[in-house]
Amino acid sequence: MQLEPLEAFAWRVPIGTVPGMRVPGVVFATDELARAIEGDNAIEQVANVATLPGIVEASYAMPDIHWGYGFPIGGVAATDPERGGVISPGGVGFDIACGVRLLRSELTLEEIDDLRGLVATLGAQVPRGVGEGGRVRLSRSETEKVLAEGVRYPLSQGIGWPEDEEFCEDFGVLQEALPGEVSDRAIDRGMPQLGSLGAGNHFLEVQVVDEVIDEHAANVMGLFRGQVCVMLHSGSRGLGHQVCTDFLKLVDAAMREEGIEVPDRQLACVPLGHEVAHRYLGAMHAAANFARANRHVLAHAVREAFESALGRSAREMGLHLVYDVAHNLAKMEEHEVGGERRRLCVHRKGATRAFGPGSEEIPGLYREIGQPVIIPGSMGTASFVLVGTDEPTAFASTCHGAGRAMSRTQAKKRMSGSELVKQLEGEGIVMAASKPRLLAEEAPYAYKDVSQVVDACEGAGLSRKVARLRPVGVVKG
Repeated sequence: MQLEPLEAFAWRVPIGTVPGMRVPGVVFATDELARAIEGDNAIEQVANVATLPGIVEASYAMPDIHWGYGFPIGGVAATDPERGGVISPGGVGFDIACGVRLLRSELTLEEIDDLRGLVATLGAQVPRGVGEGGRVRLSRSETEKVLAEGVRYPLSQGIGWPEDEEFCEDFGVLQEALPGEVSDRAIDRGMPQLGSLGAGNHFLEVQVVDEVIDEHAANVMGLFRGQVCVMLHSGSRGLGHQVCTDFLKLVDAAMREEGIEVPDRQLACVPLGHEVAHRYLGAMHAAANFARANRHVLAHAVREAFESALGRSAREMGLHLVYDVAHNLAKMEEHEVGGERRRLCVHRKGATRAFGPGSEEIPGLYREIGQPVIIPGSMGTASFVLVGTDEPTAFASTCHGAGRAMSRTQAKKRMSGSELVKQLEGEGIVMAASKPRLLAEEAPYAYKDVSQVVDACEGAGLSRKVARLRPVGVVKG
């Protein structure tokens, strides 16, 4: 499908591309990325999303767009409950509230005498892999508390630092969570998994800030050139996957009862006023609380690993949380549409919230500069820290990463996992991987150029660059 030029770094998918579109599609991309995106079936998904009842403004896609379940990964759409707006589980995905957390330190790489030993310690202390159990095994009642309280539950157990709560999206907890709507099967899957990384594209990286682009914003965040940081990427594990699976069936049945038709069954949706929508939102927010608590426990493991490997306290090393933000979530938010403030259900699927300066939804420390946005690259390539802008676009959203450029099957055919480990080690990146044969799926060549992705976001006014970080140690499942 062809994209029509709209303005710098923005391209239109016109109404009529698929029957029933209520709004146009808008794709943010550089010229080079746009040419690649035109050959991806994800453009049809952008058009399909534009058919959802109650959708407002446009069906948006970030520069890291690629094919997903129903919605493209990198898709953003807002629906208005006052105008028949719907909620679609496909607009959140299976890994509910998957996101990224960045810890900074007061260390430089030169101060770490044994990087390999540090990475090995991180690998030993951070549970990872498909189905792997976590650092905290919960009872059923404890799991329900995590679903209701998010990061506040592990904090109440002495896990983490009290100030961590402030530097999480939604301050670490979605109050609208309804743990009672999470199935027994989902709870069973979550009970053993709190504090686990998972597999696939989930990771933990030791990184070094190699370029500061916005000195003032970097200073506010405590970032400086040559600094050692730790970035981790994980989500709601089996619990979130089960919540999505459970509610896809309920939403599909309710949609049929309501007489709603969509061009792709994976876009199953239900009006926001419907009982099933209320239940799904509550269960999804509970799973989001689990995801945040999961990353919180993982960050605690990182601090303990640094203490064990380097023989100093985490406080002394300054291992503070910069920010924690999700990129698979739907929430009710206020945004201006057509000159009026409206309360909308904003779906972000493989897209990151990027509120601008002055927002009361972000920590007081950051209100002058805007919300931090943590953008991981692919394994072995740079990652970026961005901030939201004064004039937010696409309902204050931006990209979530580099975005896949080839399938996992294609990636595995190009290079074996052991060959990739050898290549990355040759580039000075220390690896801790439990299953090297799976690494090839996540090789750098399987992803888009993250620099182009963030350039497109900055050029389109979605967010602006603050710092670039390069990996020096990688822990994968």
